[in-house]
This record gives sequence, C-alpha cells and structure tokens, in this order.
Amino acid sequence: MNSFIFTIGDAIHSLRPDAEFSISGDNYDQIEWYSENIPKPTLQEIDAELQKLQAEHDRKDYQRKRQEAYPSIEEQLDLMYHGGYDAWKASIQAVKDQFPK
Repeated sequence: MNSFIFTIGDAIHSLRPDAEFSISGDNYDQIEWYSENIPKPTLQEIDAELQKLQAEHDRKDYQRKRQEAYPSIEEQLDLMYHGGYDAWKASIQAVKDQFPK
C-alpha cells in the first residue's frame, strides 16, 4: 500500500471543517483553538479520526494503482481506433485484474 501519514491537523479538518486553529508540530498540546463556538475535539476523537482516515486511504489503494497503470486517454483512443472496442476493453480489464478491489 502507498504510505501516507495523516496529521492531527488532517483529523481536525475532517472532524471540524469550519474550525479555526493552529498547531505547532503534530502534538495535541500544541493546538491553539480560535473557534469559540466550535468545540475542540478531544485527543480520543482525533486518534479515532486518524484511524478512520488511514483506513479510508488504504481501502482506496487499488484506485491509485489503477490510475497510474491505465494507458493515457490518447493511447486508449489509439487502441480503440486500431484494435477496436474489444482490444480496448481487454487492456482496461488487464489493469483491473492486476489491481483488484
């Protein structure tokens, strides 16, 4: 799977999209909360959201791999012109088979 590290800031943006805050580093104690009408998430809420974000990211790994492996639109159109619909469909299916859901 592609390695991606989510930060506390990512979790806060996901949990409280309209909140205004700043954070120094990636430490809960370094959060400065500016949104008086929006409650600051707890450390437990942030930890749970980080796990959720990572799980969603990991679940879509096959999509990122397929996107990289598919031929360009130009190549696909050329294949359709020269090889027909069945050749194009087979090339797309080969990528789907290589990176299943």
